[in-house]
Amino acid sequence: MRYRSVMVAACGMLMLGACAKKAPPAPLPPPPPPGAVAGSAAADRDGDGIVDGYYTSDGIYHPYAPPAPPPPPPAPTRRGERG
Repeated sequence: MRYRSVMVAACGMLMLGACAKKAPPAPLPPPPPPGAVAGSAAADRDGDGIVDGYYTSDGIYHPYAPPAPPPPPPAPTRRGERG
C-alpha cells in the first residue's frame, strides 16, 4: 500500500514537472551609444569632460545648441538722412 501511494505521487510530480515552462534568460541590454555618460541620458561626444547633449529613450542624440544669435539690425533706408 505504501509503495503504491509513493509511486502515484512520483508519477504525478513527473507529469506536472514536464508541463512546467522555463522562462528564457533576459537578453543583455544594448551597449550605450558612443559618448554616453554611464547611468544617465547625458552625452559627452568629443570626450572633453563637458556634457554636450543627451540621448532620448529611442537612442537619438540631441545636442545642446547655443541660443540663436539676435537678428541683425535692419538695413539702412535708401532715403538717407534729411537735414
